[in-house]
Amino acid sequence: MDYRYLGRSALKVSPLCLGAMMFGGETDEPTSKRIIDKAFEQGVNFIDTADVYHAGRSEEVVGRAIADRRDAWIVATKFGFPTTS
Repeated sequence: MDYRYLGRSALKVSPLCLGAMMFGGETDEPTSKRIIDKAFEQGVNFIDTADVYHAGRSEEVVGRAIADRRDAWIVATKFGFPTTS
């Protein structure tokens, strides 16, 4: 994988970012974990989620899936859009 610096930071990210919008909803947790693990095996270290994705469940699923190797991942998340639970 040809990693790139994220802006002017020292963070090196894969050119592909794994989107987690369906994790915790249409994509159940075991399947989400398999997708995350496979992406990591292929060199992806950049994952995107948000608190509005399935009322925060996407962030929870991602957090559990990467917990054992959290220092190897760059996590992009967003917040600020009101949600109703």
